[in-house]
Amino acid sequence: MTLEVRFLAYFLLVLTTLFWAGNFVLARAFSVDILPMTLAFVRWMGAFIILLPFIIPVVYKHRQVILSNRLLLFLFGALSVAGFTTLAYIGLQSTTALNSTLMQSTMPIMILILSSVFLRESILLKQWMGVAISLGGLVLLVSQGDLSVLMSLDFNSGDLWIISAMLVWGIYSIALRWKPKELPRFAFFAVTLIAGVAILAPLSWWELKDAKPIEWNQDLYFLVGYLVVFPSILSYLFWNYGVEKLGAQRAGLFIHLVPLWGMLLSAVFLGESIHAFHLWGMALIFSGIYFAVISGKSLEKSL
Repeated sequence: MTLEVRFLAYFLLVLTTLFWAGNFVLARAFSVDILPMTLAFVRWMGAFIILLPFIIPVVYKHRQVILSNRLLLFLFGALSVAGFTTLAYIGLQSTTALNSTLMQSTMPIMILILSSVFLRESILLKQWMGVAISLGGLVLLVSQGDLSVLMSLDFNSGDLWIISAMLVWGIYSIALRWKPKELPRFAFFAVTLIAGVAILAPLSWWELKDAKPIEWNQDLYFLVGYLVVFPSILSYLFWNYGVEKLGAQRAGLFIHLVPLWGMLLSAVFLGESIHAFHLWGMALIFSGIYFAVISGKSLEKSL
């Protein structure tokens, strides 16, 4: 792998975490305006409509590969487009900002454990140390340097939904190694998008049939527009590229940046102040990611 390819993968993963942070912040802000399954459906249906002119020819071109692997591809769509999104939005209906941020830190840990247990991949001590350092920075950020904040956490049903979403994404990430090699990245994304929309459509209908009608306004249109373009289309393409080039374990470590971006977005758009613990947390997170990436190189050399 060339230095340029590796750098591009890192850069795209950083952008992915930024877009995901915006997704969580906005979904939480509008959690009382639109139901979770419906928000997931509208988000992915919008992405499908925008990409439809590109989806039709690529799906037709690779129809034989798609048909041969239809069950596996349907599973990918169920895990990523439908499963992760829906579980996260359900969790954001009731969990607090602090708890939801902490829950996101379980994703890279789950990826490492799942890779070790189900794929029997060797995990170096340095990699675990990198995760611990990044997690320490994350805990420092969300607790604001106050241990009593962590001691008083009250895990509710929303927290459990968020944990479930992280677990589903971990399974999806390690399962990407079985993605049909004959299927280009965009074709793969297109098929999983179709599968996810097909799953979400009846779920949204079921959710809305006894609910009051959605009151659409300018802010809600902005929310949907952002969700359709950035965390839906761009982030999934960027994430798949990063996992393909760097592996699920190292790509997963970048998810520690999501709560960091979330705090920065809150400071910019909500006027919240940035304190010393924010800077220390940032330093620990980036140090842990760098440490784990270097350890990953050592692992590759030892195989």
